[in-house]
Amino acid sequence: MSELVRDRMERPWLHPDFLHQLSSNGRKQKKCLKILHGFTNKVIQERKLKVKSQQGQQSQEREEDEVLVSNYFPGKKKRMAFLDLLLEVSEGGTKLTDEEIREEVDTFMFEGHDTTAAGICFTLYLLGLHPEIQDRVYEELESIFQDSDRSPTMKDLNDMKYLECVIKESLRLYPSVPEIGRELTKEIEIGGYTLPAGAVVLVFLYLIHRNPEHFPNPEKFDPDNFLPERIARRHPYAYMPFSAGPRNCIGQKFAILEEKAVVSSILRNYKVTSLDKREDLKIVTELILRSVDGFRLQITPRKRQIPVENK
Repeated sequence: MSELVRDRMERPWLHPDFLHQLSSNGRKQKKCLKILHGFTNKVIQERKLKVKSQQGQQSQEREEDEVLVSNYFPGKKKRMAFLDLLLEVSEGGTKLTDEEIREEVDTFMFEGHDTTAAGICFTLYLLGLHPEIQDRVYEELESIFQDSDRSPTMKDLNDMKYLECVIKESLRLYPSVPEIGRELTKEIEIGGYTLPAGAVVLVFLYLIHRNPEHFPNPEKFDPDNFLPERIARRHPYAYMPFSAGPRNCIGQKFAILEEKAVVSSILRNYKVTSLDKREDLKIVTELILRSVDGFRLQITPRKRQIPVENK
């Protein structure tokens, strides 16, 4: 679906819906949408049935959940899952129709999966090229977990300060979404050119993140770019892998936490080595920034695995 959307964007004659529907791409898109919408609709309907069947127990379960959350996170209440929240505010279709709910869930299915996966891959690849930085991340993880194999808590994830710098620097060099579009609401002059109101402007984040005024030696992988004192000296829009302004990504904090959870889990158990140099890496801009040939990584266990029967 990503390839079809990108292909249509680059072919102006396919922009009108009636022409696109007559093309081979239009027919392929129809088949893809049937699969994607079918999956999302299935998730929504299954959740609706589950919520309906549990309505009698809901109030009691909610109280129990809030007690559980307050034990681990004092002063906080349990938050509802995004889909549950949408279903709750759309009882009887008065606020959100099933189609509108599906559109919101579609966004999360795509943005919450493809972009984060790309971010994790690029982070592991860069760490595999820079063992000294990977060692610093591992030392931070060891100081948090003290050689324990337990799963991370929210506090643990928030304590991964250096790993967060690493992830942000990886997103600077290889933003999962390399460009964003904005429609101008008024005429504006940029670089001696006047752009009219109503024009759609593409903002190429991949290049903005390489501005030497804000990132000296911009091609260098340097997580220290995201130390608090450096961030404070930088223009807020010099770095925006999740877009910026009122149309920014609503899941950016969750995405960083998700990447921390996955990357930390891998690095606690394995040392990663990248087999390809950056100058040999071929990337392509679809809707998501990707490596054309994937990533060749070698992983080595950090310590002897204890047989299950001896645990």
